[in-house]
Amino acid sequence: MTSHDVPSTVLWEEADSPLGSFLIAGHGATVVQVNLPGRWAKEDLPAHWVHEPGAMAPATLQLDEYFAGTRRSFDLDFAPSGTPFQLGVLRALQDIAFATTATYRDVATAIGNPKATRAVGLANNRNPIALFIPCHRVIGADGSLRGYGGGLEMKSWLLAHERDVAASDVSPPQ
Repeated sequence: MTSHDVPSTVLWEEADSPLGSFLIAGHGATVVQVNLPGRWAKEDLPAHWVHEPGAMAPATLQLDEYFAGTRRSFDLDFAPSGTPFQLGVLRALQDIAFATTATYRDVATAIGNPKATRAVGLANNRNPIALFIPCHRVIGADGSLRGYGGGLEMKSWLLAHERDVAASDVSPPQ
C-alpha cells in the first residue's frame, strides 16, 4: 500500500436534533458524510474515523440553526463521494430551494438527462451528505413522498418543518 492509498483521518461528531442524533464527519471545514438519526452506529464506522467533539462545529451549528428555523441553506464545503453521475445529481439537489420540492424527473432534466429518473432515484438514495444536500425535497411525479434513507416519516417531518418555517416568515399586509 502506497502512502496515497492510506486513508486520511476523518473527524466525526454527533449532533443532536429533534429527530435524533446525526453523525457529521469531515476534514476540518469540509463535510464528507452526514448520517441520519437511527442510520448509524459507532461500531460500524471506519477505523480511520476519529471521534472529536467540536471538530465539525460549523456544521453542527448550522444544523442547530436549521432546526431552530433560522437557517434555510447550508454554507459549508461538501466533498461527497460518488460517481460523476451521482455527483451531478447531488449538485442539482443543492439547487432545490428551501420549503420547495422537485420531482425525480425535474432533477433528471436539471442534469440534462430527463429520461434518467430511475438513476436519479438511485443516486438520491446514495446521498452521503443527507439533509445538508437536500434529497428529502425530491418527490414522486404524482406529488407523493417516495423513499428516504431516514424513512418517510422523517421525510414528511422535514418537509413540514420547512413549510412551517417559510410560512412563519410571511408578514401580514399592513
